[in-house]
Amino acid sequence: MTNNGTPDTVNEATFPPTDLAAFLRCCAGDWLSLRSRFSLEAAAPVNGDNPATEVDENSWHASERAELSVTLLGANGDGPDGLALQVKGQAGLQQAYFHADGRFGNQPDAAKGVSGQWTLWPDGSLDLQIQQGERRLRERIWFTKPNLRLRSTVEQLDGASPGRASFSSEIRRVPRPGEPSPVAAAPAPRTPAS
Repeated sequence: MTNNGTPDTVNEATFPPTDLAAFLRCCAGDWLSLRSRFSLEAAAPVNGDNPATEVDENSWHASERAELSVTLLGANGDGPDGLALQVKGQAGLQQAYFHADGRFGNQPDAAKGVSGQWTLWPDGSLDLQIQQGERRLRERIWFTKPNLRLRSTVEQLDGASPGRASFSSEIRRVPRPGEPSPVAAAPAPRTPAS
């Protein structure tokens, strides 16, 4: 980690990243995420099962905060590294493996698991697309600074009508200058007295 909190692997002289491996290295770290979610489909009944019940007029929008930990995964043989994402306080780990032919998925083998297409645009933004039955999910991730990442996600239903959408602003968590890292600051385990 450099003295301004940017990972050592991010070269600010070549920012934004110009290839997928550099983009993924930029993503590694701990992030504070602020996300707004929007449901553009018709509002659902409050209890979900009984259409005769009242509809929640405010259910189309929600905001949430989360702490994310993103780590690099080893190269899969035919493409750049992948990423693993852990949301603090939630079980489960999300993984994405990127292949040189423009495919990505949640398994190292491109033929298995959920898969989609990735494109790294000349402006340094990463575009991800996944087709799930009649729904198409498109996510765009880009950096405005090495420590500020933005994400937009849009779901399109069959017939190109919009479904759900979200926008996230993610700020890299860095220690203050002169402050020890959280791992170094942890107290040593206590041993029982003899």
